[in-house]
Amino acid sequence: MSRGQGIGPGRPWPLGATVEAGGTNFAVFSAHAGRIEVCLFDAAGRETRHSLPERTGAIWHGFLPGVGPGQLYGLRAHGPWAPAEGHRFNPAKLLLDPYARRITAPPRIVPALCGHRAGVPGGEAEPDPTDSAPFMPKGVILPPFAAPVPPGPGRPLSETVIYEAHVKGLTRRHPAARPRGTFAALASAPMLEHYRRIGITALELLPVQAFVTDAFLADRGLTNYWGYQSIGFFAPDPRYLSGTDIAEFRAMAGRLHAAGIEVILDVVYNHTGEGNEQGPTLSFRGLDNASYYRLLPDRRYYVNDTGTGNTLNLEHPMVTRMVMDSLRYWVTEMGVDGFRFDLAAALGRRAEGFDRNAPFFQALLQDPVLARVKLIAEPWDLGPGGYRLGEFPAPFLEWNDRYRDEVRAFWRGDAGAAAGLAARITGSAGEFDHSGRPATSSVNFLAAHDGFTLADVVSYARKHNEANGEDNRDGHDHNLSDNMGVEGPTDDPTIRAARNRRVRAMLTTLYLSQGTPMLLAGDELGRTQGGNNNAYAQDNETSWLDWAAADMELAAYVARLAAFRRAHPILRQTRFLHARPREADGVPDLVWHHPEGRPMTSEDWRDPGLSVVSAELRTASGTPPYDAREEVILAVFNAGPDREVKLPEPPAGRVWRLALDSADPDRGGVAGDRIGVAAQSVVALVQERAA
Repeated sequence: MSRGQGIGPGRPWPLGATVEAGGTNFAVFSAHAGRIEVCLFDAAGRETRHSLPERTGAIWHGFLPGVGPGQLYGLRAHGPWAPAEGHRFNPAKLLLDPYARRITAPPRIVPALCGHRAGVPGGEAEPDPTDSAPFMPKGVILPPFAAPVPPGPGRPLSETVIYEAHVKGLTRRHPAARPRGTFAALASAPMLEHYRRIGITALELLPVQAFVTDAFLADRGLTNYWGYQSIGFFAPDPRYLSGTDIAEFRAMAGRLHAAGIEVILDVVYNHTGEGNEQGPTLSFRGLDNASYYRLLPDRRYYVNDTGTGNTLNLEHPMVTRMVMDSLRYWVTEMGVDGFRFDLAAALGRRAEGFDRNAPFFQALLQDPVLARVKLIAEPWDLGPGGYRLGEFPAPFLEWNDRYRDEVRAFWRGDAGAAAGLAARITGSAGEFDHSGRPATSSVNFLAAHDGFTLADVVSYARKHNEANGEDNRDGHDHNLSDNMGVEGPTDDPTIRAARNRRVRAMLTTLYLSQGTPMLLAGDELGRTQGGNNNAYAQDNETSWLDWAAADMELAAYVARLAAFRRAHPILRQTRFLHARPREADGVPDLVWHHPEGRPMTSEDWRDPGLSVVSAELRTASGTPPYDAREEVILAVFNAGPDREVKLPEPPAGRVWRLALDSADPDRGGVAGDRIGVAAQSVVALVQERAA
């Protein structure tokens, strides 16, 4: 190690390492450090340190001449080791620049990365002197990109169908996508053809920002597969690159855009991979622990509203600035079209609790760059009062777990579930119809990465997470699933047919519902995880989509559902349906029918044995003339046995045509005054002129 010379004052903006004529400007935030060093590394790992000479407020900065693209670097922060005051400075620990755009490798957690003397009685009272540089990945200085990514299609929410996918899991076992498990494979020709075939319009990728595998997982021979332990909010994770060039992500986004598909990132700004007070010192903890994290009154310890050991302090303006800079970077430089915010309730927490007008939300909603992208909240965290479904400000969409649960309950045959289904297929107005929010605010899903796949919902009555090494204690117990008579795989043709029928009925429900549909990658192909409903640590065949076993008949049916939804704007309206008369014709925009043909009564809805829901859907009351439609769709959802349903009488000169039957996809034709609806099935009829 040597001390460098020749550093100039530089400037305090932009934060991070910025290549300029003749060298690189460095700017680093730390309100409590006494000195910040930039550490440069050559190919042999030799280190040269340069103290940043200037401080403007809480930003340390300097200009290093002769330093350019490709240079490896890190940071060291000098200051007090005073955990009781919230300070954990230790210059023996090399730190990642929070603004690094590329890192050399994922961090591998070893004892040398710990800031205190781990494993020693009273060791937290003093810093660990071991130099962590040999074990830490480095940041890589990059030049500016020469050109922007071609813009995305900018689809309105009314046309959006989201496909939640894992970069590696989707492509690792694909026979033709190359290189498997990478950003490049995700946008390869065979994958683009699959997206086109099944009619999805947006890929929502599980976290791709650089992340950590926790030591407790590594000790069990497992890994952090999902990626919800971010450590670099600007850097694509190296595991998903086929080489070292992050332009691969940009190329992926460009190819997806050219195919009419948007890119949405699942982002984790609620916590970091540094964990609690026993965790490693990788970046934020060592740079300014007291600013970056929310601390308890005993400032040795962290607020843990995320369940991961720490919570980022979004009330601090510089932490909010970092997150905002990160979001803008992914939009303007990397071609991203939207974000799904993990544990988004934590982003709105203040000392007194959740606030929908919290500083982060105010910053986000006024930003002109982010105003044009899709924003999706996971509307809960693990802190007190953390469940906030329906409480996020427009234009947020929200993951609607009540949709998932009540649709599952109905198709499982739970008593009294019909009213819940009715609320969900009409957009969950009770949660979202306020403050000018559109009916597309509800992200409707049957399954997601966290929980059973759709095939497992109909194949397992209980979770099977033994492979996670936690004695099957992890993961949800309330799955609203049903094994249909046999736990797990079976060769019984009757059970297999019943499972397939319920899956088709549930998928049809999803595509006929008001709101924004989200499909879990592989559910259109019958993907199973063997009953594991918490496969966060399974970077193996449990989680990787098995293309050789794909149910292509099911995929063809999903493609048909997507086409039907596309062809009928009545299914994807922005205004809620409240059974109000329309000004144009006085006909209500929504009518609920009893299977015997009469209007539903309050007593009917309270019947615990009600297993049929029949909805007559029209263009919503209040729809302006430029958006008016004359289509009428009748959707019948039958979770009970085979039965006949009396159809409402169409106007003179019009008939009902059967357009979809989940039990018999080949069935069609003009219906009479009654129609047979098979057990565990959905039918949709469209009103047309008589021939």
